[in-house]
Amino acid sequence: MKSYLGKLDVFSIVLGSIIGWGSFMLPGTKFLKESGIINTSLGLLLGAFCIIIIEHNYRIMMEDHDEEGGEFSYTYKNLGRNHGFIVGWFLLLAYFTMIPLNSTAFPLVIEKIFGSVLKFGYIYNIAGMDVYLGEVLVSNFIVIMFAYINIKGINKSSKIQNIIIFLLVTLVVGIFIFMFFTVDKNIVLDSYIYNYEFNLGQVLTTFAITPFAFVGFDAVPQLSKEFNFSAKKASVVAILSLLIGTLMYIILNIITGLAYSPQEAQALDWALGSAVLDNLGKIGFLLLVIALSAAVSSGINGFIISSSKLIGSISDYNILPNKFSKLNNKGVRINAIIFISIVSLVAPWFGREVILWIVDMSSLGASIAYMYVSYISFAKSNTFKDKFMAISGTCISILFILLLLVPTSPASLGKESLIALLSWILLGFIFNKICKVKEYKSLTSK
Repeated sequence: MKSYLGKLDVFSIVLGSIIGWGSFMLPGTKFLKESGIINTSLGLLLGAFCIIIIEHNYRIMMEDHDEEGGEFSYTYKNLGRNHGFIVGWFLLLAYFTMIPLNSTAFPLVIEKIFGSVLKFGYIYNIAGMDVYLGEVLVSNFIVIMFAYINIKGINKSSKIQNIIIFLLVTLVVGIFIFMFFTVDKNIVLDSYIYNYEFNLGQVLTTFAITPFAFVGFDAVPQLSKEFNFSAKKASVVAILSLLIGTLMYIILNIITGLAYSPQEAQALDWALGSAVLDNLGKIGFLLLVIALSAAVSSGINGFIISSSKLIGSISDYNILPNKFSKLNNKGVRINAIIFISIVSLVAPWFGREVILWIVDMSSLGASIAYMYVSYISFAKSNTFKDKFMAISGTCISILFILLLLVPTSPASLGKESLIALLSWILLGFIFNKICKVKEYKSLTSK
């Protein structure tokens, strides 16, 4: 008999996909300098509230549609091949970018502990970022390790994920408590509280990245064949994961703000790490590094699982080669995992700055998927509440898209990210045409 994932297993996979490298780095590089503590928290909470509305439409999807592939297969069945391809193509972008983003964070973790030990084998400089063989090898090793774990079966990878997530949440909460009772409160009061002013632009700047921050919540429909509880209970698991993930982002930002003003945090390479090191010493810093390692590991593992499910589903619909649907004796789409791993092994060779340009597009990819699910769910809704949530989810998704694409928006994509986005769209258009030609020839030859 098949061994199904329990609610805790699904919770760990989803939360691990939500909390990754960004939650530990963004406080110093983005949150404090752009929005402070309160406006950042408001932006994250507003984003979480909007994602919960969208998640309601995902529940409607799961009640009507019990297939791997989630948003892709749901759109394909209801709106046809072209729209299904658009959702699958952009969702792949959102998932794929998260794996190398997290894997290239491991060399940063090692650098914080051992200095420049990995800066050997200088290769070249891309976009102002030096690429070293040592850092690439570590990033690749991490991807290979989690690919191997997933090839051994989702039950094994989910149990490891449970341990990682327990460690992550416990350490973050513990560090926050110790920091709160250790630091001089005058820094946070003078920098973020006494002179606080509500600023809608600052709130929206944080709000706009919530599809990137919370993209992992939609791992639930990708896992639909791996658990045997109701869509309603799965929805509760997703919302709980989302709320705890939001809390983790807010806590990590506050920890950094307890120690530094926005200007001080911006000047530091890793403001959160410096804050803990300066106030809790090496032991506290070591615990933070373990927490970061857990976050990065859980992110890689979660997105390998989701990506393999998505690729397998796209293959089932004959958009990708059928070999990606192949299952091993553990019920794992082994060729899909190998393909994901190869892409993730190549990415670190382009340098972290280029990866970040592509990651910036992941919010757009996720938002497009959210929009389609919400739009289709309107037609599936039977009650006023469901129809209202579907309309709201569609409008929220469009707002996310506009915030990223309108040049005057406080959260608009940079020039490099827009060029990468156009390249991805062009590549998708060509690939879709090629697939249609092959499909037509296959049908006419029968």
